[in-house]
Amino acid sequence: MVRGRFITLEGGEGAGKSTQAGRLVAALAAEGIPMLRTREPGGAPGAEAIRSVLLGQGPWDGVAECMLHFAARREHVERTIRPALETGTWVVSDRFADSTLAYQCFGQGVPRRVFDALAALALEGLRPDLTLVLEIDPEAGLARAAARGDANRYEAMDTDFHARVRDGFRAIAAAEPDRCLLLDATGTPEGVAGAILKAVRARLLP
Repeated sequence: MVRGRFITLEGGEGAGKSTQAGRLVAALAAEGIPMLRTREPGGAPGAEAIRSVLLGQGPWDGVAECMLHFAARREHVERTIRPALETGTWVVSDRFADSTLAYQCFGQGVPRRVFDALAALALEGLRPDLTLVLEIDPEAGLARAAARGDANRYEAMDTDFHARVRDGFRAIAAAEPDRCLLLDATGTPEGVAGAILKAVRARLLP
């Protein structure tokens, strides 16, 4: 059986990742591709339990927070992502390991060696086939997030933190152009969805 493809959507708060994940899954499913939409932190029962702790409590020591994210991610990978990919299902995840690198390392100052060690242990080499980084000015993104209501504790952090996160995502995309594509998230949802689908077709459906 042909392995499924693994696509991740990344970016700061209010970039529209959840909306675009849903649109992408619907568009590809309409073409007959078996699809699974998931999210982080979360995506498996144990990971969802950790999500409620990560988003609702704190502050955490940065290394401890990084460890919690990877504990949730390990459950997500083993219970949800790998089994789906092995059956030929394409997986679209709203956030993955790049978010931990951007938020905890660039944003909170956790050493990169901590991230690399935890990633090696939790992921065992799994990496997305394509990562779409949705970029938006941090203040504009936070305003969008606030308009949704139900804010999490990351959204309450100051704009300097979110600027570092944005810079982190830019650095990640620049370092891995074969995997990552930076996309402007300030357009209409329809326009952004069109750009995403075009990118997926070019990279994964030649």
